Amino acid sequence: MSLKKHLLLCIISTFVTLNTFSQTPFGINLAGADFGSNMPGTFNVDYTYPTESELDYYKNKGLKLVRLPFKWERIQHTLNGNLNTDELSRIQTFLQAAATRDMQVILDLHNYCRYKLNGHEQIIGSNNLSIAHVKDLWTKLAAALKDTPNIYGYGIMNEPHDLLNSTPWFDIAQEIINGIRSTDTKTTIIVGGDSWSSAERWMTYSDNLKNLSDPSNKLIYEAHVYFDKDASGTYPNNYDADGAYPNIGIDRVTPFVNWLQANNLKGFIGEYGIPANDSRWLTVLDNFLSYLNQNCINGTYWAGGPWWGNYILSVEPEANTDKPQMTILEKYLTTNNSCPTLGLNSQKDKYKNLKLYPNPFKNHLFIKGLEDGTSINIYDVQGRLILTRSLENSKITLSVLSSGLYFLKHGNQLVGRVVK
Repeated sequence: MSLKKHLLLCIISTFVTLNTFSQTPFGINLAGADFGSNMPGTFNVDYTYPTESELDYYKNKGLKLVRLPFKWERIQHTLNGNLNTDELSRIQTFLQAAATRDMQVILDLHNYCRYKLNGHEQIIGSNNLSIAHVKDLWTKLAAALKDTPNIYGYGIMNEPHDLLNSTPWFDIAQEIINGIRSTDTKTTIIVGGDSWSSAERWMTYSDNLKNLSDPSNKLIYEAHVYFDKDASGTYPNNYDADGAYPNIGIDRVTPFVNWLQANNLKGFIGEYGIPANDSRWLTVLDNFLSYLNQNCINGTYWAGGPWWGNYILSVEPEANTDKPQMTILEKYLTTNNSCPTLGLNSQKDKYKNLKLYPNPFKNHLFIKGLEDGTSINIYDVQGRLILTRSLENSKITLSVLSSGLYFLKHGNQLVGRVVK
């Protein structure tokens, strides 16, 4: 589109009238059922499930949500076979224990689009492992669990990555959705992104997930964010060597947040975590969670649960002493109020007179309702800050922008979207 063409204001009026979304809870990953490389392994030898005392601890901290990782090979010992009754019973027992504490659970299939056959990992799309196999699993799981009231959502696959070109994650996810909906039309389905569910790389690897079809219209998209140099969450270096800074988490998650806002979709951060060996990491975590909260996106910290030992990201208490990370998490675990900040309703008194409109012949955008001198930050869809403009005579000049979709923010508050 020519730069001389006018700016089109995209659904700005919708920001004033958007229905509010209830604030969803922050929470914790309680790992243990995903432990061990021996498949299916022996319960309480190779792997375990979180205990009721652990549920009590996190509940007392204000926890409202648990992400429960579990393994495909343990719930279904044979591809296309029946669900293993012992493992299903363990999952159901955990769900009931959480329910008695008014806690919700995400069932997280922690398999990376893989399944171990005869000791060797197979990838979905290979000769021995098809999309139909994982669809079969989720169809049976949904049939068995669909009447469980405290399931927050089915996390259909943890961190898909390095898939076969012939079997893209979009196709796998769509068939899983189809299988679940054949038996369960009510439970939310949580779809992680490709490339390890990276929020930072979302536009490169996961943009097409917006085209997934769910007849129940109950999809939530899941991204993961870590703050070390390669975003792996291993933190082999110290804060400085990792190139960290206070807002690194905000910068890494912004492409995902912008994508959600551009497509009017719901999102969730399934994993994030920091070591406790430098107080500056606590600032990173605090800034990150504050930004998520402002944008009505909840998440689950990685991780709590049994058997972690001295794992650097663990927030499992030691000798009845809280880990340092908990001081930050507690600020957000108890955030349960109405959260309408996906629209301007959250700031309706501040922004009630805000009006934005384009000049059809000039590269200016007029903003009425904010004072002259107010700084407006303009981001592209990948979350990069393109420029900052101050209002002058109620307008900002955007002639330098190339064609594309842009987000206008006043601080961290989204005030408009424009297409040029």
